[in-house]
Amino acid sequence: MAFSLFSSRNKIVNIVLNDHSIRFVELKQKNPVIVNHYGQRYLPPGIISDGKILDFATLSNILDECIAEWKIAKREIRFIVPDSLVIIRKVSIPGDVKDDEIDGYLYLELGSTIHLPFEDPVFDTIKLGTENNKQEILLFAAPEKYILEYEDLFKSVRLKPVAADISPLAIYRLYHHHDMAVRNEVLLTVQFDLDVVSLCIFEEQIPVFMRHIPGDLKDHWKLSLRREDHSNPELVYDGEVSDIIFQLEEIYRDIAKLMDFYRFSLTQGKKEVTRLLVNGDHPMLDRAISDMSDRFGMSVSTINMKATGSKSEELPVAFNLALGLGLKEV
Repeated sequence: MAFSLFSSRNKIVNIVLNDHSIRFVELKQKNPVIVNHYGQRYLPPGIISDGKILDFATLSNILDECIAEWKIAKREIRFIVPDSLVIIRKVSIPGDVKDDEIDGYLYLELGSTIHLPFEDPVFDTIKLGTENNKQEILLFAAPEKYILEYEDLFKSVRLKPVAADISPLAIYRLYHHHDMAVRNEVLLTVQFDLDVVSLCIFEEQIPVFMRHIPGDLKDHWKLSLRREDHSNPELVYDGEVSDIIFQLEEIYRDIAKLMDFYRFSLTQGKKEVTRLLVNGDHPMLDRAISDMSDRFGMSVSTINMKATGSKSEELPVAFNLALGLGLKEV
């Protein structure tokens, strides 16, 4: 499983940006996973929105400060393509298209037999199998314009982007690395972030369907320096509590609808979601996990890691994406 916009190498800094934060993880070793360094920086509103860079200059200045603080200047990096920019589609192509001709064939068919909601995509593919002289291909696509903006951003601060990935593959890679996968399961990954909730259904190791739910109340979460450690601020909600409870309930309903759609429409009742894997940086993530376990009556898992090899310090779940990115081989 790969989203190989660039070639990949070893011992690379792993960076995750979303609408409200920048996080990085550097691994000391992969097996077992031991973290060498990690850190985060919250972003002010209006810098990134829906995964798109709105204020390139300010973001570049903030990232430059992070690089100095984290001591990662001139390093090679992997990064996560924001979920809101990515789509997953199953497409069928003629069975006689050779492996090294698939990308060219897909480009020729864009706009005619293959339709995407944006122009000039960058994409990667996974072959699913061949039947009745047709190859089934899983297509991952994102707008090239926005991907190149992230590449330009990193180059502007003298970082060297060498690989990109998407969050469902990154978190599943960590899940699989820790032998959490169960044979024949259908896994729904829930990336529960402050700005967006991303859902992806996996059949075995293959992501087959992806959907995003915007976080409409993100502007009501404010940084607070009430803790003694001012270098580690917390997010505090300043809106009506009833509003956020209502939003959580809406998200749970959307998750239930997606599971029903998969069961009854995509698989005609032959398959259903058997397990949830929840990850993210939402301040109410623990409550969401508890709520989903009660509501859906199935196993709801998360991945807990130790920081820098420590036996006592637990790495925040929000860094799991960067960890999974660090396990990327291709």
